[in-house]
Amino acid sequence: MTFEKLFTDHPRSVGETYSEHLATACAFGARMIAAGSACMMHGFLPFLFVKTGSTTVRHLHDEMITHRSRARAAPEWADMGAHI
Repeated sequence: MTFEKLFTDHPRSVGETYSEHLATACAFGARMIAAGSACMMHGFLPFLFVKTGSTTVRHLHDEMITHRSRARAAPEWADMGAHI
């Protein structure tokens, strides 16, 4: 595998360029860090951030899976089927 393909194969499989994938992954990561921090604070102070973790997970799932077009996800799923 070429060095360039290490950085482009997965983003291409989800219909993104390297730059788009980087921006999306960083945005998701920042939201997960924020939600994780809220969950830890909730553990100490149960009256705070009661729904923040579950709401964030639902929204991230919706953005990542539900709204991803089938055309963008198809190559990744096709490859998985070949290995099963």
